[in-house]
Amino acid sequence: MKPRDTLLRLKRFQVDERRRRVAQIEMMIAEFDRMAEDLDREIAVEEQKAGISDPAHFAYPTYARAAGQRRDNLRQSAVNLQSQLEDAKAELGEAFEELKKIEILDDRERAGERALDNARDQAAMDQIGVSRSLRASA
Repeated sequence: MKPRDTLLRLKRFQVDERRRRVAQIEMMIAEFDRMAEDLDREIAVEEQKAGISDPAHFAYPTYARAAGQRRDNLRQSAVNLQSQLEDAKAELGEAFEELKKIEILDDRERAGERALDNARDQAAMDQIGVSRSLRASA
């Protein structure tokens, strides 16, 4: 295996790892958003049961207050993950650019090798043709 093949495999692995990281963060954000929406519904149900929707009211349901705090924490976590997501996407872009550079170099090298092989094959065919031509004329 050529060193360039090893480098290509490494770069592809790095791109795949960064893609997985981006997908993982996106799934976490989506899950936090879904959980926050569920808590919003539960808070609304509790407020409707108690007939009190003002969190500052002394009789505001304890569960609704706790669920509100949990919802706020989830939303804050999702916001914090957004910056991690942006960083992960930037890293993915960089890894992808590096992979493309290596692939382009590899393609050029392989094209050069193919051209050399074709030239050798053509020279061999020319030699065969000349040999046959000389035998036919003799």
